[in-house]
Amino acid sequence: AADQDLPIVSFGSLMTEGVTLSRRGQHDKALSCFNDALKLRAGDKHCLITRSKCFLKLGDAENSLKDAEASLQTDQTFCEGLYQKAEALYTMGDFEFALVFYHRGRRLRPDLQKFQLGINKAEEAILNCIGNPSSVKLESKEELCFVSRQAESKKANQKQQNKPKDQKDLKEMKKKSPKTERQLLGELYADKVFLEKLLKDEDLMQSSTRQGTKVMDLVLGGISYLNQRRDFWQQQKPIYARVYERKLLQQGRKQNKKQKPSNISRSIAKNMEDVELLLASGSAEESCRKAERLLKRIQACSENEVPNKNELIGNLHSYIGNAQLAMGQMEAALRSHKMDLDCARQNSLTDAVSRALDNIGHVYAQIGKFQQAINTWEERIPLAQSSLEKAWLFHEIGWCYLKLNKAEEAQDYGQKSLQSADEEGDVEWQLQATMLVAQAQVKLKDYRSAILNFERALEKAKLVPSEAAQNDII
Repeated sequence: AADQDLPIVSFGSLMTEGVTLSRRGQHDKALSCFNDALKLRAGDKHCLITRSKCFLKLGDAENSLKDAEASLQTDQTFCEGLYQKAEALYTMGDFEFALVFYHRGRRLRPDLQKFQLGINKAEEAILNCIGNPSSVKLESKEELCFVSRQAESKKANQKQQNKPKDQKDLKEMKKKSPKTERQLLGELYADKVFLEKLLKDEDLMQSSTRQGTKVMDLVLGGISYLNQRRDFWQQQKPIYARVYERKLLQQGRKQNKKQKPSNISRSIAKNMEDVELLLASGSAEESCRKAERLLKRIQACSENEVPNKNELIGNLHSYIGNAQLAMGQMEAALRSHKMDLDCARQNSLTDAVSRALDNIGHVYAQIGKFQQAINTWEERIPLAQSSLEKAWLFHEIGWCYLKLNKAEEAQDYGQKSLQSADEEGDVEWQLQATMLVAQAQVKLKDYRSAILNFERALEKAKLVPSEAAQNDII
C-alpha cells in the first residue's frame, strides 16, 4: 500500500540497525551496518566510535584502535574517542599508553566515572607487570598514534628476542606452573603442550615446509604467541577483580578463603568474555548454556566473594535474553530482559535500566505487541543521553503508533524525532523523521501537508545522497 512505511536505506537507519544488533550481541552483523553507514558518511566520528566498540567486541583491537584514532582527527577533545582509544590500547596490553588517554579524558570530563575506572584498572595492570608504579615512565607526546606505537612495540620485541635469558628470566619461567598455565590459557593449554612435545622431535624440527619455512620457527612462533596470551591474562585486571580486591582490602584478608580473589575474578571475567564472544560469533545456543551455568555459579557466591554480584547477574540475564532472541525464543527472551530490568532497578544501575528497557521494547516490537513496545520505550525517554539517541527513540515509538493506526500520535512523535535530529544536525534522521510525519499525514488524509513533507524528505535524500531513497519518495 502507498501509505506503508518505505524501505529507506540511509545513514541513520543503518546506524540504528547496527546499534540494535550490537546490543543483541550480533556484532558481526552490526559491523556490516556500520561499514555501510560509513560509505554514506565517511569519517563520521559517532559512527567510527560505534564501529570501534564493535571491533573490540569481536576481538579485533587493532582496527578498534584505528577507528578510535580516526574519530579524534577532527576533534582532539572528543571524549568518546579518547575513552575508546584508551580501551583499545588497554585490551592490546599497552597499559601505559591507555593510562595517558584515560587521564586526558578525565581532565576533560571529570564527571564521567568511566575515565576514573579506566585509570584504576590501567594502574593496577601496570603494577602487575612491573611491581612498582613509580618506575613507569609515560610518553608525554601530544599524539601517540597507532603507527608509531606499533613501531616502538616492534623494536621492543626485537630487543627482547636478541637479549639472552638471564637467571632472573629463567626463574620467572619456572614460576609458571602447569596448573597456573592451564587456568590462564584454558583450551589453548593443550595446544601449548602439543607444540612443546613437537620441539623434542629433532628430525621434524630440522625439516622445512614447501614454502621454505623451518618447522622449528613455526612451532617456536606458536609457543611464543601462547606465552604472550598467558602473560596478558596474568597482567590483566578487569573491573570485577578491581572491585573485589578493593572491598577485600577494606575488610581485611580472611585466612579461610577457599579461592584467591584474583582467581575468582579472572575466572568470572574470562567466562563473561566467552559468553559474549560465542554470541557475537553466532553460537547463540552455546552462549546461552554457558551464561546460565555462570549465572548459577555467581548466584551461589556471597557478596563478600563477588562484590558486584548484582551487576553481573543483570549482565548475564541480558546476554541470555539476547541469545534467546537470536534463537527465536521470544517469550523466554522477554522474561530474561525483564529480570535484567528488575535487577537494574533494585540496584540503581541507570545504564543497565536503559539497556533492559531498550531490549524489552525491541522484543515487544518484533512479536507485534506495539503498545507494550511504546510503553517501554516511553519509559526510557528520560534516560536518553543525546539528541541523536532521542531522534531514533522517538522515531521507533512513532513507527509503532503508525502500526497501530494511531496517526496523530505517530505524527507527534515524528515531529519530536525531527526536532531532535535538527538539534543534532543529522540529515539522515531528519529524513527518517520527515518520512514518518508524511506517512502519518497520509493516514490522517492531510494530503497537502503530506506532499510538502515528502518534498522535504526528497531534498534530504538528495543531500545524503541516496538514489534509492529518492525513487521511493517519488
